[in-house]
Amino acid sequence: MAQREPMSETQARGVRYARELEGHLTWLDTFSGTALGVLAVASGIYTYLGVSSLLDDNGAMSAFAAIAYSVAVSVGIFVFWSYLLRLFPAVRTTRARMGLLGAMGLGSLAIIAMSSWLNAAALAGSAAVEQHLAKTVQDYQGALERSHEIALSAQGLERDVARVRQSFEDLSEQEAAGSLSGLAGRGAVFRVLRQKSAELSGLEAQIATQTPLVNDAFSEGNQILSRMRALTVEPGPVEARSVEFSEQAVRLAGLITRLRQLSVAPLVERAAQDLSASVVLPELDGSSEEQRGAQGATITSVLEVLAQRAATLERAAQDVQSMPPAADTTYTPISSADAVILYARNFVPSWAGAIAIDLLPAVLVMILAITHGAIRSGREGAAVEDTLTLAELRAALAAVRDVDAAMQESPAHKRAAPAPQQPVDADRREDTPGHVTPIKST
Repeated sequence: MAQREPMSETQARGVRYARELEGHLTWLDTFSGTALGVLAVASGIYTYLGVSSLLDDNGAMSAFAAIAYSVAVSVGIFVFWSYLLRLFPAVRTTRARMGLLGAMGLGSLAIIAMSSWLNAAALAGSAAVEQHLAKTVQDYQGALERSHEIALSAQGLERDVARVRQSFEDLSEQEAAGSLSGLAGRGAVFRVLRQKSAELSGLEAQIATQTPLVNDAFSEGNQILSRMRALTVEPGPVEARSVEFSEQAVRLAGLITRLRQLSVAPLVERAAQDLSASVVLPELDGSSEEQRGAQGATITSVLEVLAQRAATLERAAQDVQSMPPAADTTYTPISSADAVILYARNFVPSWAGAIAIDLLPAVLVMILAITHGAIRSGREGAAVEDTLTLAELRAALAAVRDVDAAMQESPAHKRAAPAPQQPVDADRREDTPGHVTPIKST
């Protein structure tokens, strides 16, 4: 029989390295399953909290459904990672590892879909809802300020109306002094100018009455906004605060609509159109044909000026109406889970923690795969008998003895063994007759 070559120093070091790693793995296996179970249970607890926030009913059936879902999640996470912790480090081919990597990626996505987002909702759900309330307040504040700005711009038309009115009053005074038609007094031209001045004066007074209403509406809106801001940061359950926040939002939406209706720009536009279209021409009262001709020419000039001023006033009103209106803002109540997804960028740490508690075992899978690969690399080239420890050698010898004893006791072995020959003593053989023939008596 050929004698086996002794193991080299490099192979001996590799075997010792592999045995050392195996010893560490043996110790780690004593609590790895417990640790994985703790992670799975913790994820299930947070999943239960997330599911509970989605259920409207707080009855026993809803609680049972939430518990059942969280238990299923915990079991699924434990079984999934237990499979990978055992199988992934054991496979050696690239194809098998790529297949298990694909399964691990698919399973991780499933875990995120069924558990991680609910964990994030449990961790940051209330804060996400408060973020939604704060953003809604900002939207309403922008809408209120924009509506107030448009209303103030419309109120600014009062100055344009006053300027046109003043111009007609000045012309009427000039006509009374005889500077326009050449006829001093309060004749036909004077009455036309006073007629339009009175119309503009009434429009100016109507605009002025809107100013206190606009200011009061804006002040009330700011008070509502202040209350809404307080609701976003007050202590207590966010669900109860959301109910009052919704009521305040409805009030503020109605107030913004009222501010839009208080804009006098449409009224000024219609008044400007009527300013030149509805002129009641008085009868010319000049005593002579020449005087009546002068009055007619003056009235024609006044009407031209009136049309120009009306066009200017109409364009000013149209400019106000063409201002971009405030964006429509509506408060929509939202659940904590939906809020976490909607404002995910603001809660990255919570999302990271929720995902990490579910996918942390993936790191353990990689660690085990690397360690098993190192063990196989350390044992490469060494014979089987060289890798046996003293305990394994004793167990092997005991197994060989047990097998040998079992074979000795087997019926087939007993039949095959020859019968042992008994040694015969020579003296006894001489004294003992080999055959005795009985004597027959007659």
